[in-house]
Amino acid sequence: MKLPKYDTIALELVDEHVLVATLNRPEVLNAISTQMGRDLLDLWTRLTVEPGAVRCAVLTGAGERAFCAGGDLKERNGMSDETWSAQHELFERAFVALMECPIPVIAAMNGYAYGGGLETALGCDFIFAARGARFALSEVRLGIMPGGGGTQNLPRAVGERRAKELILAARPFTAEEGHEWGLVNRLCEPGKALADALATARAIAENAPLSVRQAKKSIHYGLQTDIATGYRFEIEAYNRLVPTEDRLEGVRAFNEKRKPVFRGR
Repeated sequence: MKLPKYDTIALELVDEHVLVATLNRPEVLNAISTQMGRDLLDLWTRLTVEPGAVRCAVLTGAGERAFCAGGDLKERNGMSDETWSAQHELFERAFVALMECPIPVIAAMNGYAYGGGLETALGCDFIFAARGARFALSEVRLGIMPGGGGTQNLPRAVGERRAKELILAARPFTAEEGHEWGLVNRLCEPGKALADALATARAIAENAPLSVRQAKKSIHYGLQTDIATGYRFEIEAYNRLVPTEDRLEGVRAFNEKRKPVFRGR
């Protein structure tokens, strides 16, 4: 994957197979502007269509204060209904592209995440967060409601009743609470979320990339149906791996007692 240049996102290929994407508007706590919406949509689409050697991505925010403060309310101030709706359509497409990206995406949250910022993290496959970070879906205080998957992804992470309390009361909560509830996979020491996420990203990237993508897809879509249908989906995903070179290499390497060399084919 040839790394594109974005106005609001910094990209770095830290290893051959691991990409770090940094929301890069620290002066406004990495708030999501219209341009950031365009950049995010392009990034997730590229990782879907032409990932190249990238096998795992880590999404983080510039600076230690915030992962992402949500939508840029200064930009939105005075927007017409038509402009607001057009902007949100762009954001919606970016959220869907993230949730359907076949490449695993880990959120490394180094600080605050409110509104669309938390929804962006919830759209990732899992979350590593720094101790002391604070999160909220506070849209009802602004006369709107979560519109980036928040009413769907938060209850799936923490349960329906707790999600209702958090969203309807616009209640902030801590990374520690999120970890207790199952929203955050790992609590990290301040300043260590990215390093910890990278260690897991590298572990993922060492595995057979086609296998990882098929397993991710099976989990994601299987949970949206009954278990019998989900299992049938799993078997279809499994069977697509049987004729691959990586499957042959994995078994051969195991028997030869060496590390496999996966090529994604």
